[in-house]
Amino acid sequence: MRRVAALALLAASAANADEGARLALGKKLFTAAVPPCALCHTLKDAGTSGTIGPPLDELQPDAEQVTAALRQGVGVMPSYREKLSEEEIQALARYVSRATRGAK
Repeated sequence: MRRVAALALLAASAANADEGARLALGKKLFTAAVPPCALCHTLKDAGTSGTIGPPLDELQPDAEQVTAALRQGVGVMPSYREKLSEEEIQALARYVSRATRGAK
């Protein structure tokens, strides 16, 4: 029984580490993608104050909304489908949704 609990704890720790790495990658991409999201969007967690796109702290998009916007583009926002890998798109979407509390 103790072994099962220890394995479960180890698995949970690994999942938390993976989530932390994914969120760190997403935050990095928010400010370093080309063009950077930070150029247009305000996001308190990233310390940005862009005024071209909507303020993400107010919009509070969930990860699905961010993923769709990154893949397809929205209005003047370009698609990042050719610029970011699927893993990077998912990390960026997860970061934005978590940073704005839009995660579901």
